[in-house]
Amino acid sequence: MSDKKLASAFLIAGAFAAALTSVETAKAENADQEKCYGVALKGKNDCVAGPGTTCAGTSTKNYQGNAWKYVAKGTCTTIVTAKGKGSLEPIAN
Repeated sequence: MSDKKLASAFLIAGAFAAALTSVETAKAENADQEKCYGVALKGKNDCVAGPGTTCAGTSTKNYQGNAWKYVAKGTCTTIVTAKGKGSLEPIAN
């Protein structure tokens, strides 16, 4: 791969990473939402889902205890899944 193509690939990858970070930051700044663990479906988490995962969409199973999803503030612990209620803290799997 030429230096020009390699530089272009890095530039595109950097722009993509910046866009993902921007979306995540915007969500985090919304005071009307909170992180809720154990409620995301496989591949539908908003960010970090434990070892071997990096960010949004990387959970490997439904209702994974260390994967979180943003929900309306005050509703997390009222959400009931096939594995129990949502939690404001990671749930041991």
